[in-house]
Amino acid sequence: MHFLYNLIIQITQFLVKIIALFSPKMKLFVDGRKDVFTILMQKIDSKDQTIWFHAASLGEYEQGLPVIEKIKEKYPNHKIIITFFSPSGYEVRKNNTVADVTVYLPLDTPKNAKQFLKLVHPELVFFIKYEFWINYLDQLQKQNIPTYLISGIFREKQLFFKWYGGFYRKALNTFTHFFVQNENSEKLIKQLGKTNVTVSGDTRFDRVVTILEKDNTLDFISEFKNNKTTIVIGSSWPKDETLLVDYINSNPQEVKFIIAPHNIKPEQIQQLQNSFTKETVLFSEKENKDLSQYKVFIIDTIGILTKIYSYGDIAYVGGGFGNPGVHNLLEPATFGIPIVIGPNFSHFDEATKLVNSKGCLSIKNLKELESAFSILIQNTEIRHQKGKICSEFVQKNKGATDYILAQITHKKSS
Repeated sequence: MHFLYNLIIQITQFLVKIIALFSPKMKLFVDGRKDVFTILMQKIDSKDQTIWFHAASLGEYEQGLPVIEKIKEKYPNHKIIITFFSPSGYEVRKNNTVADVTVYLPLDTPKNAKQFLKLVHPELVFFIKYEFWINYLDQLQKQNIPTYLISGIFREKQLFFKWYGGFYRKALNTFTHFFVQNENSEKLIKQLGKTNVTVSGDTRFDRVVTILEKDNTLDFISEFKNNKTTIVIGSSWPKDETLLVDYINSNPQEVKFIIAPHNIKPEQIQQLQNSFTKETVLFSEKENKDLSQYKVFIIDTIGILTKIYSYGDIAYVGGGFGNPGVHNLLEPATFGIPIVIGPNFSHFDEATKLVNSKGCLSIKNLKELESAFSILIQNTEIRHQKGKICSEFVQKNKGATDYILAQITHKKSS
């Protein structure tokens, strides 16, 4: 099986180079890996003490950031190495300030794994949520390097739990400890005979709690809001926008709408802007305009959605009409505003819990969207009640980071 796995990786390596000729994203994936080993040789000395974190993409990075920051505080003389698999993570966070070195993870070949670990020589390793690369895990185990999974999620459909998944199950022997998000993940991993597992919760809660301590002021959003009821639409996809455009165009109430689409390609932003019959302005065109006169504000940039949520009275989080489903609910939830989402959310524990606790409303069509928004706009008592459910949910679930750090410290000292 190991031979077959390595063959698949080699074939993948060949194919992505061809696809990169036609795909800008895949070109980043390929080109970004060309100089990884050179960068590591330049930035890491053989005498350096290092700690390595791996995140698949941007979401996993944000999830692991509270632990990364705490580890950096606890081990100030160590260099922090962060790797990404996906361009959507690396390209956005390659200039982060928490890591000493940020690079793409070279593809999982035996040669790459040996070379990478030789150059990085980490004392501790953290994989965030998932991504189990067999050759890297094999080398970590052979070199007896403490390796942790943080905010882990396991599901029955994963290869580990199939009758033919013995090859992958063996790779789990690498981990010193599994810090998982929920009881179901704990139950599944224990079915494989693993006892080194703890339900620590989701470190994303710790991440979003810190948002409240930051300056979230955006003067141009305040000008646009103009003390009007404002609905913030975050990470919307075309299927979300089809319903939202119909609703916004027919909505007669004095409500403002801020839309931060998931995809901000110019042609799609232009198409979205043209679909509105109400006064609409783009972030990129906001200068020298009286923003208070507009009804719809389209955010055609990245990096400010979190702050924008602080101005919202109601949030709509996109992705719920696609697969695997809805985007991050915790950012609007931490500001204590009610949330509306599409029907596909069952893969996300926090979304399921917020829907069940009635802090979040799930809709399937335009009629249900109209009903949900109407209730939240017209009834401030219900709006505040649902918002409170959201904020209390975040506060009750914080603390995973401190728990993980305490356990790791205990294991390292024992």
